[in-house]
Amino acid sequence: MERMKKIVSHIVACVAVALLASSCSLYTKFERPQVRNLHELYPADTTHSRLADLSWREFFTDTLLQNYIARGLEYNIDLRKAHANVVQAEATLEAAKLAFLPSVKASLNATLGGGSGSDGATFSYDLTPSASWEVDAFGRLRNAERGAAASHEAMVFYEQAVRSKLIVTIANSYYTLLMLDEQLKTSQRTLDTWEENIRTLTALKRAGKATEAAVLQAKANKYSIEGSVLTLERQISEQENALATLMGVLPFEIARGTLKEQTFPEEFSVGVPLELVALRPDVRVAEAELATKFYAVNEAKAAFYPSITLTGSAGWSDAAGRAIANPGEFIARMVGGIVQPIFAKGANKSRLKIAEAQQEAAIMQYRQTLLNAGAEVNNAVMLWQSAQKRLAIDLKQVVTLRAAVYNTQLLMKYGSASYLEVLTAQQNLLNAELAESSDRYAEIQGIISLYYALGGGVN
Repeated sequence: MERMKKIVSHIVACVAVALLASSCSLYTKFERPQVRNLHELYPADTTHSRLADLSWREFFTDTLLQNYIARGLEYNIDLRKAHANVVQAEATLEAAKLAFLPSVKASLNATLGGGSGSDGATFSYDLTPSASWEVDAFGRLRNAERGAAASHEAMVFYEQAVRSKLIVTIANSYYTLLMLDEQLKTSQRTLDTWEENIRTLTALKRAGKATEAAVLQAKANKYSIEGSVLTLERQISEQENALATLMGVLPFEIARGTLKEQTFPEEFSVGVPLELVALRPDVRVAEAELATKFYAVNEAKAAFYPSITLTGSAGWSDAAGRAIANPGEFIARMVGGIVQPIFAKGANKSRLKIAEAQQEAAIMQYRQTLLNAGAEVNNAVMLWQSAQKRLAIDLKQVVTLRAAVYNTQLLMKYGSASYLEVLTAQQNLLNAELAESSDRYAEIQGIISLYYALGGGVN
């Protein structure tokens, strides 16, 4: 026992010396890097909203869309795969935490041998439980645990990013359907008008007030619109199938409202959205991955320092044939070992170079993600503002062209205008009404893009 005490005291002394000699940098925690000149992406008069604070149920007020988003969050394949990655990262983190605990095992050996008679047979056994514990004097296990925690955090944020992207993608698909519905109604209404034009021109032709060319031109325009109607119907069917796929279900008929019924928050305030951008899931994924590479570098550095292991065992041994309950001899021992890497074919240096290169790449990726996020915010603001201005022009243009169509029809009725003027006015009205639907959709898409760019849709 005296010898064992000396061994333990020597081990404790070695551990103390190692702890004092170890580099403090091996235990440093990751801190978010500063990105210079990033504020230049956000001019002082940049507007942003409190959209990121709204849950998707508050932002998307259409109850039908809310049901589709909820279904997608439950059944979407990509989101379920992302969640499986989170579960895997949790298991890896748990394993890294358990590495701090001793490794315990037990072995039992029994031998039966002897001569020809029963009296000559001998029985011996050896029962030995043992434990081994690595002293984390230089932070290898600690950095491995922190790296696993950062990797788990990255998977959690990645799941949030997939969730946020899924929400806005379902919403955009839904609003695309509403836009196509609006354009289909406009085209069908115009088609009815052209059919009426053909009947009118045919009657005028019989009366000698119109030519065969006018009738043929009207029919050609009608056929063109019929083709557009078929194309829109196909696009609607494809969009319904795509939306069902996003929800992770078989295609079905999508019930929906109208484009003009949609409402969104429109309260804006002035400020610098850098803090909001830093909360975006993709930015936080990049930051967590950078932290993972940071701890990988520390772990690679720790490989250059000694590995300290405490090993202890205790057990029973008997070669005299006595029962286990009455063992012949109790054996206990405790051993401490220090392994200092001296020559490993440059493997440790190579691992460190690889880890440092991966960390540098992660830093660049983090900065690029922030720059992309800033550009997305600015682009979304411009898209929303531009669509609003275009929509105001579209509304004025539609009102003007409707009046022009009415007036040219009256003029043609009384012989003061040609059929060509009527056809041109009606074609211009159709184009303006289709543009109005597109710009109304672009306005919705702009505010949704801003919501997503500011990190909304996570909660």
